[in-house]
Amino acid sequence: MEVPELLLIGGVLSLGLLGVLAPGVPGTWLIWAALLWWSMHVRTGLAWGVLAAGTVLLCCVQVVKWQLPPRRVRGLGVPPRTAAFAGGGALLGFVLFPVVGAVPGFVAGIYGSERLRLGGHGAAVASTREVMRAVGTSVLVELFACLLIVGAWLGAVIAQP
Repeated sequence: MEVPELLLIGGVLSLGLLGVLAPGVPGTWLIWAALLWWSMHVRTGLAWGVLAAGTVLLCCVQVVKWQLPPRRVRGLGVPPRTAAFAGGGALLGFVLFPVVGAVPGFVAGIYGSERLRLGGHGAAVASTREVMRAVGTSVLVELFACLLIVGAWLGAVIAQP
């Protein structure tokens, strides 16, 4: 596969990761569609394996998300930039400490945003707890799965001759 096509697929995967953080944007579907496109063009066992594993993982994530209790964030007064900080923190944590760094990065992103908004450590910690209870778990599960899939795709692209 040519480099521009791989960059395009990587861009769609990145948009999918951002879509996980934005309400109403089908981030997981973008990631799955990019994997499908890539595997249909590469047509190797590794590509089909990444697609199959990604499909199973995304289906499992949907089941887990439905089992988590729905919560409301609007009542907490949390601005939308908190989601951006959380996603950026998860992405940075994932890059610095592959796989395991996404979780602490996500929480650190929420804390950083709340610290800027509220101004103090104690208030930021309390607000971070409330945000994590409200939506953090659901978004974190979906984002973590999508980061795993993107990491698997990247590994497969690098491993391809």
